[in-house]
Amino acid sequence: MSESRPHTLFSFGTLRDERVQTALFGRTVPTSAASLAGYTTRPLPITDPAVIAASGLDVHLILEREPGSSVEGAVLHLTDRDLAAADAYEVDDYARRRVVLTSGQSAWAYLDADPLRSARRIVIVGDSIAYGRCDPRGGWAGRLAAAHIAGNEAAHRFFNLAVPGSFLTDVSEQTPALLAPRLPDTLIVAAGVNDSAVPLASPHPPHAAYDGPAYLADRLGPLAATALDHNARLVVVGPTWIDEARTGDYEGLRFTEARVRELRELMRSWCGEHHVDFLDMWEPLRGRTDLLADGVHPTAEGHEVLYRHLDITGR
Repeated sequence: MSESRPHTLFSFGTLRDERVQTALFGRTVPTSAASLAGYTTRPLPITDPAVIAASGLDVHLILEREPGSSVEGAVLHLTDRDLAAADAYEVDDYARRRVVLTSGQSAWAYLDADPLRSARRIVIVGDSIAYGRCDPRGGWAGRLAAAHIAGNEAAHRFFNLAVPGSFLTDVSEQTPALLAPRLPDTLIVAAGVNDSAVPLASPHPPHAAYDGPAYLADRLGPLAATALDHNARLVVVGPTWIDEARTGDYEGLRFTEARVRELRELMRSWCGEHHVDFLDMWEPLRGRTDLLADGVHPTAEGHEVLYRHLDITGR
């Protein structure tokens, strides 16, 4: 049997309560004072009877981005079993993600399960679909930018740094130098469909051949580390549906639905394993060939459908 790994979890609420710890872990756990910069908290109503019974409260706290603020709390030192118990305790409004504490230490924390709801400064990197090709309004990302900035023009920022034709290799290599001056709290990665394409002419693409899980790990792993270096939340956007019958020879590439489906599932799996947010963009366009300009790029109407799929207006 493998030994349990130690974990550090930043708590700003009920998990610091000894009664809650005893109920969840069977004992109190070692803790140390800590703080998290760039966040504040807001109340979250709780309806789960088991959680209310354990905490004695029907309103908990949830983290929200706020530059210049900080949240005081504690680091809990947990085993694998403890961490699983904490995951089961937290309701679906929370998602466990990595953060960097004021001390510089990396730790788990329970953030808003909606990765865009509390975002203030968003950077998006990616390919031509993220760039908004075939849509003069800048695609789904342009619509997201407009809604985000309209929500709080004084505090919200959105930087679309997507470059048409980009591969995940390009994005992984180029992104670190782009983030510091933009002070992001959220990094959206919307690329990968080019990587999944079958090259029809040599030498193209000018990158290592896409070969599944290891390929993605070698590119998404560094992007996750880059995001964490800036205490930003990584959000991976999955590929959109393609109409294979219409793609043909696209600039030396051949797109197939099977390869793009595989990419989608591998991205989803990697994100789940590493506790990274994954936004699935497949279903909104599936079978809607009328919403694709060339079998790959959404039309303006297709981008509108993708934007609506993100349910930004409800945030």
